[in-house]
Amino acid sequence: MILLSLFTSFLQIGAFSFGGGYAAMPLIQEQVITRHGWLTMSDFTDLVTVAEMTPGPIAVNGATFVGNQVAGIPGAIAATIGVILPSCIFVTILAWLYTRYRKMRLMQGVLQSLRPAVVAMIFTAGLNILLQVIFKEGIISLAISDIKIRGVLLFAAALAALRVKKANPILVMVCCGIAELICSLV
Repeated sequence: MILLSLFTSFLQIGAFSFGGGYAAMPLIQEQVITRHGWLTMSDFTDLVTVAEMTPGPIAVNGATFVGNQVAGIPGAIAATIGVILPSCIFVTILAWLYTRYRKMRLMQGVLQSLRPAVVAMIFTAGLNILLQVIFKEGIISLAISDIKIRGVLLFAAALAALRVKKANPILVMVCCGIAELICSLV
């Protein structure tokens, strides 16, 4: 039964997460934390980190991670198949439709109308992760005791390295991981 739940949950995520892995994060969060309680918010933050750092699409990595946490290897397989199946079907159909009707205004209008929704979903996922990094309970609080100073400093350093210095994102992630490891050991 748990394998069917994993499959159907990630089938829904795969079917409705337009815009890539970051757009899928709020949907994954809704399914695995709110609806099923398979992970805590702290575990979800770990999921995002692991999914980002491992090769491959974030949604697929996230599905594999959750499936493995919940039901081992069979769970990982069920969740992964669930999340990729809608894409396989949709891409095949859309490729056929696009090649046949790409000149139509209606097709161009539909594609343009999806952009704001995708941006909003990506923003929501990023904001949820940022709140977990900066605030102890993951909820905005103005009390200094509720702010994770190390998280703020690492975020600011990473943002500066990425935006100002145009540093390699992988190098920034590795440096942040090393910095966190050193801080944890000290």
